[in-house]
Amino acid sequence: QVQLVESGGGLVQAGGSLRLSCPASGRTFRNYAMGWFPQAPGKVREFVATISWNGIRNYADSVKGRFTIARDGAENTMYLQMSNLKPEDTAVYYCAFAGRPYTSGSYYPNGYEYWGQGTQVTVSS
Repeated sequence: QVQLVESGGGLVQAGGSLRLSCPASGRTFRNYAMGWFPQAPGKVREFVATISWNGIRNYADSVKGRFTIARDGAENTMYLQMSNLKPEDTAVYYCAFAGRPYTSGSYYPNGYEYWGQGTQVTVSS
């Protein structure tokens, strides 16, 4: 059973930083695409950052220059470094891993097979 257990969310003032982590267990994910998909209240789940199997990163325009997606050397833990946070970043952040290797990072949630439970990020003004 594959499990992705997210952590790192919390309450932070505008301008602050958080680092989200998403370690996977149950299998290895070397050469898999991964992504982060926040969902704000009343909104659909949308991507903010993805990384392809070979390390190409893409970001939503709203977070460029502020968020950085990364993974460890074994590629079983994914991170989202969030800086200069804004109130509009408030959402539940879901991490996702692709279901097969050697794919680019899809911009759409249906491009991923395995999902974390979500971690709440709240940014106060």
